[in-house]
Amino acid sequence: MKQSDSVSIITNHFPELTNAQISQFEALKEIYTDWNQKINVISRKDIDQFYTRHVLHSLSIAKFILFHSKSKILDVGTGGGFPGIPLAIYFPKSSFTLVDSIGKKIKVVKEISEKLKINNVQAHHLRAEQVNGTYDFIVSRAVTHLSKFCPWVANKINKNHHHKIKNGIIYLKGGDLKDEINSVTNKYLFNLIDINKYFDDPFFETKKVLHLYKK
Repeated sequence: MKQSDSVSIITNHFPELTNAQISQFEALKEIYTDWNQKINVISRKDIDQFYTRHVLHSLSIAKFILFHSKSKILDVGTGGGFPGIPLAIYFPKSSFTLVDSIGKKIKVVKEISEKLKINNVQAHHLRAEQVNGTYDFIVSRAVTHLSKFCPWVANKINKNHHHKIKNGIIYLKGGDLKDEINSVTNKYLFNLIDINKYFDDPFFETKKVLHLYKK
């Protein structure tokens, strides 16, 4: 097995993982490969770089923030479960709600959660605007332009802060984000972190963790 395609790329960056967590991460690739042959859950060209481009990318959020045991996190536009599934494995005491407008992708998320006994995940076939309740953080991986995304979730951010980092949106996206960020800074302040600060791999060269929080 190539180093880039091995669960060891996760354990090298997160040596604190338990054996149970390692087993869950180890099982992910085979399950996603199997599902990908039925429906296009993730990009087929990325499947041989699964651990770097999907799991490790999702876990860059865990380098930015440590969610508390009672944290509630909403993953909007989760697709096949990213970043929500890897984060739920890493933070087993936090609560994750994963939503997507495509029903067959949510079916995959539910089956993976059940198969691997990821008990802190709820998955729903919903658009972001249909979600009820509030959450400490809204996470997402490059679903759409921020000027569209922020209004979808603006009223879903819990105002009571329990973390050192303020409640808000944590967005994974690549490239030059200056114009997108400028489109929402009338209502939000932000932190922007280069993921290559955490992971030394060419894939992350232009990738960012963007944290937006209300003024």
